[in-house]
Amino acid sequence: MLKLTKRADYGMMAMRYLAEHANESRPHSARDISDAYNIPLPVLAKTLQALAKAELVASQHGALGGYALARPATTISTLEVIAAFDGSPVITSCTTVHGDCEMASHCKVKEPLQRVNDGIRMLLTRISIAELAEPAENARHTDELVRLTC
Repeated sequence: MLKLTKRADYGMMAMRYLAEHANESRPHSARDISDAYNIPLPVLAKTLQALAKAELVASQHGALGGYALARPATTISTLEVIAAFDGSPVITSCTTVHGDCEMASHCKVKEPLQRVNDGIRMLLTRISIAELAEPAENARHTDELVRLTC
């Protein structure tokens, strides 16, 4: 099952918060985001550190410090955020660190599943953090998401 880890979920929430507040002239503290989404502060702090390490958010230290998006929300994909925590999403483990699985030579679903996986990755690449911050009815890829999940 393709499912985000809790940290990736929190990362998406933090990125959405920062995108929604991108026009404000100040960075936002971890506490601002924690309070807005009821995320435990220590967990969110580690989440924001991972996003900073992935260069998706910029951190500013000091009394007036906090976090802001490292670049415009329209240029940050949901795939980048997920990858910062979970690596590249996959729906099957046909290939391992040791090579193909023992079923590879006669598997009939590897290719179709790879196409599904590629479609999911493409969709996550096209959905930007800016789109996550929009109301659902305004999102450009809502129809694609509905088709993908139904």
